[in-house]
Amino acid sequence: MNKVILLGRLTRDPEVRYSAGPDSMAIARYTLAVDRRNRDSENQSADFINCIAFRQKAEFAEKYLRQGTKIVIVGRIQTGSYTNREGRKIYTTDVVIDEQEFAESKSHNQQESSQNNEQPCPYPQVSGDGFVNIPDNLDEDLPFM
Repeated sequence: MNKVILLGRLTRDPEVRYSAGPDSMAIARYTLAVDRRNRDSENQSADFINCIAFRQKAEFAEKYLRQGTKIVIVGRIQTGSYTNREGRKIYTTDVVIDEQEFAESKSHNQQESSQNNEQPCPYPQVSGDGFVNIPDNLDEDLPFM
């Protein structure tokens, strides 16, 4: 079984591209900073995991995810390789995303953003019961089916 579950923050805004051809497909790439569990709290470190999302998941990432957003992803490890311009073989490891969810509320993120003088992330408002409030005029624009 090849299944990965990660909790972390985006290191930068997702990079989204669209494939060429008649059936154009969105492809989003982003890096997730995932804290390592250490007994020594003074020497905390993180792993930086490359993630890739396709189609609706990529469109969701483009629309709602921003640098610093805390998310949970579920996916699978995919390895690959290519030869660079200097003729060296480069090996890659990515997490191909099956699911992605916000790990904290918008209000929590806005509090942190205001403390850092940053713009808040534009994802939907989470109500007190844990559900997302979706405005009435967004029915056609939802990133899932």
